[in-house]
Amino acid sequence: MTSNRQLQRTLGLGLVVVFTIINVIGSGVYKKVAPMAAELHSSGWVLIAWVLGGIISLFGALSYAEVAGLMADTGGDYVYYKKIYNRFFAFQFGWSTFMVIQTASISSLAYVFAQSLHNVVPIPPVLTSWSDISIGGLFHPFADFNIKLVAILLIVILTWINSRGLKTGAWMGTLILVLVLTGIAVITIFGLGSSHASISQSFSLHTTNDQPVTFTAMFTAMLAAFWAYQGWASVGYIGGETKNANRNIPVGITIGILLTIGVYLLANWAYLSLLPVSTLEQINSSGSGIAAVEAVKIFWGRSGELFIAVLILITTLGCNHATIITSGRVYYAMAKEGLFFKKAGELNDKGVPAYSLWYQCIWGCLLVCSGTFDQLTDMIIFAVFIFYGATALGVFILRKRMPDVHRPYKVWGYPVVPAIVILFSAALFFNTIYSRPREAGIGLVLMFTGVPMWYWFNKKYKQTG
Repeated sequence: MTSNRQLQRTLGLGLVVVFTIINVIGSGVYKKVAPMAAELHSSGWVLIAWVLGGIISLFGALSYAEVAGLMADTGGDYVYYKKIYNRFFAFQFGWSTFMVIQTASISSLAYVFAQSLHNVVPIPPVLTSWSDISIGGLFHPFADFNIKLVAILLIVILTWINSRGLKTGAWMGTLILVLVLTGIAVITIFGLGSSHASISQSFSLHTTNDQPVTFTAMFTAMLAAFWAYQGWASVGYIGGETKNANRNIPVGITIGILLTIGVYLLANWAYLSLLPVSTLEQINSSGSGIAAVEAVKIFWGRSGELFIAVLILITTLGCNHATIITSGRVYYAMAKEGLFFKKAGELNDKGVPAYSLWYQCIWGCLLVCSGTFDQLTDMIIFAVFIFYGATALGVFILRKRMPDVHRPYKVWGYPVVPAIVILFSAALFFNTIYSRPREAGIGLVLMFTGVPMWYWFNKKYKQTG
């Protein structure tokens, strides 16, 4: 290992688009329609929530694209926040990324991968006598430990693969993405074309509880949708390894998000045409069902169940693979400035920040044992929207501070689009505290551990620097 090596710019626009989509399309496209139906009690309102989630995500991506186009570099938002705000805020983002945002994403994706593998090939129980052990009554680290053990193994294997070089990871991601999009297209075409499908049912605004849809219910449902859209900002983390990054990062993110919105709407249209809302509510209450599996079983039976389980395996593998690749670059950028563990700032002989990836791996494996999939995803979205709002606010700050600087991309709809992102981020923040206090509380606690760590890293840096 040596600290003198430099990251190489090897990714073009096509691979930026690939990384954007594969960072986004994960387990949410298969699972999240059920909890959304349980909140909204109407298939039509569920589709509206997907559309609104897509629009807000696109607005966030457009705002992010202007900032990324102006100052694209390795570390993404960490680098941007240093220039927009200060090193303290940038560190809080980086530490939150390590403690919650990206590592919890990696953990939850690995957890769903293991669940899907269990559906295909039953995994023998492990340490069942320890399953009732809890930490403070909140966490049950040994519950379903056979699933968690496989999830941990996946994180370790993918970390090792990604420590071998970015190009290798990029082409592996491209292959996985082709398989995923093909599989979702098959579900959509056969689902909507099935004699069991009811197109009118999918657009019905009638609620099964005969109650109007509330503001809180819509926001809570969108929390689930945002998990499915989460991940596009990760592409900014590899700005230092992208050719013509100031152009390719914003253009690639915008193209990737637009394509993802289309894929999600088509897939969920198929699910809602095949499954009544009452069935989706039952799937959600079961805690272990997957909406996509039940939808495909309607027209393909047991073969469909096996098909969708394998597709979820491939999808979560691809998304987790991409998340692991991109996230480690944030801690690398922090470590280069003395604001993370020193070894994370070193590159291996493949030009990869391998230590950064392994630190991420260790904490991600611990998070696998901390909670269920939905607890992890709600915690992530709560945390990430704080920083989405900060990025959108950065558009206004940079326009005022640097009015004459050339911008390769300017956000469409300025100032309305970034203003909507800011307002929505604030609303989602407070609504999550109200509707999901446990997840919000855990997320805040993990984020606030960044305050003492800031002082510790600074003190250590002054002593050694």
